[in-house]
Amino acid sequence: MEYKEEDYLMLSGIQHFSFCRRQWALIHIEQQWDDNVRTVEGNLFHKKAHDGYSSEKRKDVIISRGMPVFSRSMGVSGICDIVEFHRDDKNGVSIHGREGKYLVYPVEYKKGQPKENEADILQMAAQAMCLEEMLECGIPKGYLFYGEIRRRIAVTLDEEIRRQVRDAFEEMHQYFRRRYTPKVRRTKACNACSLKNTCLPQLMKHLSAREYISGRLGEEGEQ
Repeated sequence: MEYKEEDYLMLSGIQHFSFCRRQWALIHIEQQWDDNVRTVEGNLFHKKAHDGYSSEKRKDVIISRGMPVFSRSMGVSGICDIVEFHRDDKNGVSIHGREGKYLVYPVEYKKGQPKENEADILQMAAQAMCLEEMLECGIPKGYLFYGEIRRRIAVTLDEEIRRQVRDAFEEMHQYFRRRYTPKVRRTKACNACSLKNTCLPQLMKHLSAREYISGRLGEEGEQ
């Protein structure tokens, strides 16, 4: 199956979706957004990584900043912080306008420090899968660069990670077609969410009008 370009979702949305499906729907379906300190700092950090598309060559490495990517099979498009092309004439892939062949590695920039964060990994993996489809190559690993420690962490892109990416985008397309916003599932992460004043997770403990009426009718029927 291939998606039409007008049906593409934002690749970066997989990070929101992995963090909280409701947060993703509020942003990408209902067009709700609100900044907090973390989102502002994160946006500034990414702006330093790329400010428009550009590339440079350092010996046998080409560094591409702000590279647009897309996938017809997953129905997504987005921007990579950094894509590095390491020359390898034996195992690499040809790049238009460049001599030789290159291995391809996406590098996603994150403001904080390394942690068990599935969302970061899935976002970078999605970029790699787009690049594989565009360049007709295989990308066995990518990197997450963390600003607080000023170094990168290598991530092996195994089949389980790839399956999670494909499943997430399929579910996102289903929600988007239905214009469906999931209900609140309150967790500790709600306190750090920039949309907590829009989402209002604290109201989860209160009954909806429909639930209240159904409950009252049930009580009256038992009398």
